[in-house]
Amino acid sequence: MRAKRRMLMLLSCLFLLLMAKIYFRKRLDVITTTNWLAPVVWEGTFDRVALEKYYRKWNITVGLAVFAIGRLTDQYLDPFLQSASKFFMPGYRVIFYIMVDRHIQLPEVDYNPLQSFQIHTIGEERWWTNLDLIRMKILAEHIQEHIRYEVDFLFSMSANLVFQSEFGVETLSTSVAQLHAWWYFQKTSYLPYERRPMSAAYIPFGLGDFYYSGTIIGGVPFQVLDVAQEYLKGVVWDAENGLNSTYEKYLNKYFFLKKPTKLLSPEYCWDPTFNTPQQVWYMKIAQYPTDSL
Repeated sequence: MRAKRRMLMLLSCLFLLLMAKIYFRKRLDVITTTNWLAPVVWEGTFDRVALEKYYRKWNITVGLAVFAIGRLTDQYLDPFLQSASKFFMPGYRVIFYIMVDRHIQLPEVDYNPLQSFQIHTIGEERWWTNLDLIRMKILAEHIQEHIRYEVDFLFSMSANLVFQSEFGVETLSTSVAQLHAWWYFQKTSYLPYERRPMSAAYIPFGLGDFYYSGTIIGGVPFQVLDVAQEYLKGVVWDAENGLNSTYEKYLNKYFFLKKPTKLLSPEYCWDPTFNTPQQVWYMKIAQYPTDSL
């Protein structure tokens, strides 16, 4: 199984480099390839038939982890799961990993023999004030304990998302980052990186590529595990030095140092309260605010 995944990852990287040259040049109104040759996925920049033909050969399983506690569970979890069961990786084996703080009943979804659901209850001893810290620590534990043996690719997503259209194999790669819907359209000099030199999340002025959203990360399991572990290290480092930054700023520092192999355009996580620019053809996922929770 491990040999299969290593071969899948190697061939995936080679295939994606080829795809970047052949299929990611169809749109001139947006960035479709980074300066380190990672594709930026927009509607109209990929050949779904070619991608499906490639991934069908490997009989892959994709995991989707979601973390919800308190009113996040009450307000968002059901729409997330109902929409994900319809639009997330249709036609492929999918395992949904649902991390919650209490017993829940799954919402009604259409039966799909390719989909399975695992509910993991968080113990009371895990109540901390930093929800991102909880989420990343628990995610890292589950990847190490079992997820890495169960799936070929893994996504971790916020609960306040509702899928609007297909989120398919065009999103798969070794390391997947989500471009921020608001900051993508702003000047680089305005990006809200951590600017305090003593912080583990520090990015100096004049540096940085894009600003990434913390709502979606993905890749092969060990890569998602690395993101979580490096974030946790950064939090500990800053705490020891009397500092505190945000999950999103630690994530941006991570992808500044370790470039993602694929970037998802703002179409894949769009805030429906924003005015939609002409570059956004389809909203793949709608992100709803949690400020009132």
